[in-house]
Amino acid sequence: MEARSKEAILSKTHYGIGIYAHILRLYYPDQTVLSLSGRTCSPTKNPFNADKSTLNIYIKKENVLGNALDKEFARHSDSENAIPAGDAFDFAELHYKQSGDELLQTLNKEMNLHIGEKFDFYANGKKSNQTPEAAQTQSPSIGGVGEAFFSFFKAPVQNIIPHKSISLLDAYNYIVGEYAKQRTEKLRSIKEPKQARQFKANNFDYCTFSGVFTSRNDKKIVQHSGLMAVDFDHLPNLEEVRQSLLVDEYFDTQLLFVSPSGDGLKWIISIDTKQTTHSNYFAAVANYILQTYGIEVDKSGRDISRACFLPHDPNAFINPLILENHDTL
Repeated sequence: MEARSKEAILSKTHYGIGIYAHILRLYYPDQTVLSLSGRTCSPTKNPFNADKSTLNIYIKKENVLGNALDKEFARHSDSENAIPAGDAFDFAELHYKQSGDELLQTLNKEMNLHIGEKFDFYANGKKSNQTPEAAQTQSPSIGGVGEAFFSFFKAPVQNIIPHKSISLLDAYNYIVGEYAKQRTEKLRSIKEPKQARQFKANNFDYCTFSGVFTSRNDKKIVQHSGLMAVDFDHLPNLEEVRQSLLVDEYFDTQLLFVSPSGDGLKWIISIDTKQTTHSNYFAAVANYILQTYGIEVDKSGRDISRACFLPHDPNAFINPLILENHDTL
């Protein structure tokens, strides 16, 4: 039971990085507590060593299978050996003075992970009346979000007839693979904005994360995927925002990758369109992001058939549960 709970917590906290971030923010609320580059964080303050920047946090792979499906988890060490090396739960024990199931329950509650609960983002909101759009865009009721499908389109963007339907794992493999590497590098080398936009429109494959369509038009939707793509454009602190989204208290990240331009993020989250329309849900998400992170997102996300270009990003994140579910099929 405890091992299963630990796995559930790790899957919702980016291998445990979120646990470290949560605890460190309690000590340093107005500071950037973690800066992750690749699999290693920059040395940060250790509240258990007189606030010295001696705490080293990194992501370690178990190397049981010897491949990408090996389990990963965050660990720490202190350059002055002020605290024993260990994992995120060991670090949490130092703060909460708890262990075992008691500690796991505390983390679940304080980090708003809602493990074992049916959490509803709209639980305290007013449920809207059913509309034709809501009836047309019910989220899939079978399987998990990893089994959701959406339309994939070949370039150029003027092509509005889908090539096929794909899954989140398909999209992830495309993004981390070599498919779009050359065109992504070419796009980022173009300095003139108009020329860059034209190159992207003509050369990048794209998908409609929110559903399967017969053609790219809101009225041509066949099935809503239960997903929403949120665009963050021109971020001066891209890596900081990326890490914040991965440990967001309300939304589980399903897929997160750097935009084709290289200065933005594409955040794919799961939503429940049984609660309200896609556009209303987007408005709530956009307001939440503005209030929580002080960032205005691209308003085009309110369109169900919105095109999302697929770039090359070898460091793209996919929810580990999707990989686990695929491995057990």
